[in-house]
Amino acid sequence: MDSRARRQQLYRLLGDLPDRSRPISAVQISEEQKNCYVLEKLILELNGLESVPAYFVRPCKQQGPAPAILYNHAHGGDYVLGKDELLMGREILQQPSYAEVLTQMGCSALCIDTWAFGERRGRSEAEIFKQMLWSGQVMWGMMVYDSLRAIDYLVSRPEVDAERIGTMGMSMGSTMAWWLAALDTRIKVCVDICCLTDFQGLIDSRGLDGHGIYYYVPNLLKHFSGSQINALIVPRAHLSLAGNFDQLTPPTGLDRIDTDLKKAYAAEAVPEAWRLLRYDTGHFETAAMRAEIISFLETRL
Repeated sequence: MDSRARRQQLYRLLGDLPDRSRPISAVQISEEQKNCYVLEKLILELNGLESVPAYFVRPCKQQGPAPAILYNHAHGGDYVLGKDELLMGREILQQPSYAEVLTQMGCSALCIDTWAFGERRGRSEAEIFKQMLWSGQVMWGMMVYDSLRAIDYLVSRPEVDAERIGTMGMSMGSTMAWWLAALDTRIKVCVDICCLTDFQGLIDSRGLDGHGIYYYVPNLLKHFSGSQINALIVPRAHLSLAGNFDQLTPPTGLDRIDTDLKKAYAAEAVPEAWRLLRYDTGHFETAAMRAEIISFLETRL
């Protein structure tokens, strides 16, 4: 089965999703001048079910279309923070925030509140998951769907160079980054921080409870391993950063994915496009990780 067919197969596992061809729209709530960027507060209509609050940040003195990042926020049990992570960061991330870092690099960035987070909170993650399950939907599928439609919105903006799109995130945002890059070839660069997880390794280490209920996709293991999802990103640029003491990314699983992806990238004659960097740390971004991420984005995007 070729990569296009495998992407379709992976997408079908995500449950009953809204029509990808449905129109999307955006309403700007406000525009604010910050120290080093312009912040737009938006309401996006992506799925026909509920509105999606979002932030779009762009460099203050941008001239013409520029690279853009879909930034995916983390979980961390903090249902209030959501997209504000882009502007404020969080305890497990380095400072300054990625809104500052990316715009100072000349990139724009978009971050949406995903289901149950930020301005979309009000129902618990478990309540949403249960209702969706009854309806034939998968919570992770609906989260991925919104993020794919966010890419649709991002490439429609005149400030954005549609040929220079990246995605990144920490923890849950890391998982979202590599799923999106696997499913959408418009994404040229993927950076995942502390959540490249081999599913069998997670089972073997009894780490399943480390992830929220949102994470689990029915029948996934019958068709895909973590390596096989990530292989759909090949030959595009992919940087992964992991802590050897992070219980969400068991070391044996990182070994397996790294071995598999090195083979896959070598087969496409682009071994340098895949990098897994590991540190003797836990589930957080270090200063060394931040430096590698900036260098990788500057080189690849």
